[in-house]
Amino acid sequence: MDLHFGRALTRPEIESLLTEARARTELLVGPLDEQDLRVQHDSLMSPIVWDLGHIGHFEEVWLIEKLAGAGAEGEGLRGLYNPFEHPRSSRGTLPLPTLADCRDYLERVRGAVLAGLDGHLSNGASPLTRDGFVFRMVLQHEYQHNETILQTLQLKRGTPYRAPRAAEPPQPDGGAPEPGSMVRFPGGRVEIGTDDRSAAYDNERPRHPVELAPFWIDVHPVTNGEYRSFLEDGGYEAQSLWSQKGWAWKQEAELTAPRYWASTPDGWTERFMDRTVPLDPWRPVCHVCYWEAEAYARWAGKRLPSEPEWEAAASWDPERREKRVYPWGQEPATVRSANLDQLRFETTRVGSFPAGVSPVGCWDMLGNVWEWTSTDFSGYPGYETFPYKEYSEAFFGDEYKVLRGGSWATRYGAIRNTFRNWDYPIRRQIFSGIRCARDD
Repeated sequence: MDLHFGRALTRPEIESLLTEARARTELLVGPLDEQDLRVQHDSLMSPIVWDLGHIGHFEEVWLIEKLAGAGAEGEGLRGLYNPFEHPRSSRGTLPLPTLADCRDYLERVRGAVLAGLDGHLSNGASPLTRDGFVFRMVLQHEYQHNETILQTLQLKRGTPYRAPRAAEPPQPDGGAPEPGSMVRFPGGRVEIGTDDRSAAYDNERPRHPVELAPFWIDVHPVTNGEYRSFLEDGGYEAQSLWSQKGWAWKQEAELTAPRYWASTPDGWTERFMDRTVPLDPWRPVCHVCYWEAEAYARWAGKRLPSEPEWEAAASWDPERREKRVYPWGQEPATVRSANLDQLRFETTRVGSFPAGVSPVGCWDMLGNVWEWTSTDFSGYPGYETFPYKEYSEAFFGDEYKVLRGGSWATRYGAIRNTFRNWDYPIRRQIFSGIRCARDD
């Protein structure tokens, strides 16, 4: 649903958006039984019932406790659902609620939120409620946990997750450039980031000028076919293609292919939840870590783009000297513009969304797969923490690399050209891929 960036939200809009967000969460967990929800499927991820309780607790803290100044009903849950107090690897040992208790808690929180909504909306001068920021923050938090839950479900133990698919993949546009094609960005002064305070997180602000040298960037994300060529050319055995840290991790983790590829007598396959299919050379490669992306780029005679280069290629119109909110313009995403919003439950072939092309001619800048950049996660010049440092500031430093663009598992309301994701360079459970660049 459209979050109507840049303005305050009405009560009917807030209620509708909150209801729709919860309906999507329920849709995703609907096929799961109690055991699936409570077990820790992988040490990288939380038990899903923890995610559900955390969604409710975050809503309670920000839309009841922070806005009304009242003690939260879930005060005793603060420690249980504090992600800094309990890292993901330890959450399987916590005294987690049953699904019934968790749903009851979510319903009580939502009832209290709606009961106090009119009073909160009358306080438009508050930095939290001005332009509807806190409501969009809570919505985006639930959207982001939807994607986290889907990462867990891809890792699911036992019977594969029965994905409730509700959207078919589009047919590729016959006029799309071939995989491996590149376009030139002319460089110059561009605007990076945003000054929006209705939806953007603090790490996206402020909007600021950056001077870029001319560069070339891939029209499409790197495809399975391109990556298979790297693999079959000995890319995983050629130490010269890997950085020192990357090679050490490759050896330790025994990486030989993207996470959900499998070699069979009939060729490579790829798995999407409960569906294993022959490797489609036209789909973007998915579930590769930063070190794999870096090695591939070096093998291809290219490099990974910097974060400002990526954002410029996605958002900047060099002829008009204008910045777009989305690659295609100012209007929110639809089923025609990008492979977003989860319900396909898989990547789509490159060249499938001609309505989503960026000003310089890049396809799939939003959706399909997150794309690694070469940039460490840090604050922009003039960065100010708001409303809490644990969202962004606590992660600044050279441990994390920035990813851009969202994936098929990203909800419409949780992505835009300025949105910044970040993770450790070793991570492969995320729906991550590659887009390369090279110097002019």
